[in-house]
Amino acid sequence: MEQRSVHSVGETRSTIEINKVLKNTYLLLSMTLVFSAVCAGITMGMGLGGMARIGLFVAAIASMFAVSKFANSAAGLPLVFLFTGLMGASLGPLLEYYVAVNPSIVMEALGATAIIFVSLSAYTIVSKKDFSFMGGFLVIGLVFAIIAMVANLFFQIPALYLAIHAVIVFIMSGFILYDTSRIVKGGETNYIMATVSLYLNIYNLFTSLLALLNAGDD
Repeated sequence: MEQRSVHSVGETRSTIEINKVLKNTYLLLSMTLVFSAVCAGITMGMGLGGMARIGLFVAAIASMFAVSKFANSAAGLPLVFLFTGLMGASLGPLLEYYVAVNPSIVMEALGATAIIFVSLSAYTIVSKKDFSFMGGFLVIGLVFAIIAMVANLFFQIPALYLAIHAVIVFIMSGFILYDTSRIVKGGETNYIMATVSLYLNIYNLFTSLLALLNAGDD
């Protein structure tokens, strides 16, 4: 009887901790997404070129490693805003291009991204299914997608370009299930790192949907 009581208390404490990580993650994620959007809006109006975008992206990657290093310290929060701000700023010139082509594409991609993310996250949280088995397949798929993307910089094959972005949409959808499942199952206990993972899933999902919708609009 006493063992059952201790086990029940342990489960309750674990559930409380998981719910706390979930709450903090989605709160921070929403804040960083808004901040990222503001930064993207600022750089959209600055007329930055491709090299500036690359520079911002490289700075964002450097800040991401800093977030990983200081995720358990007080510096973690400002660093995650620096990272997402730089990612948003690097997206500005790309959004400026798509808005010039067809403004509705950006809103369509944004809406599709929101629907996919909310649906998959809600399903994982409610069902509490364990998607940890997908980790290895997703990483391998992402590596091949990156290799194909680099190769296509030289070959410039339109069909391959679309296929890569279609694959990335599926991979990022899988990562949303995987990363949310890790939080729900207690595999990820740091809400800052959980936020970074989900932010990257949303960012890559959004940019790939933009590419696909733009191609479909031609």
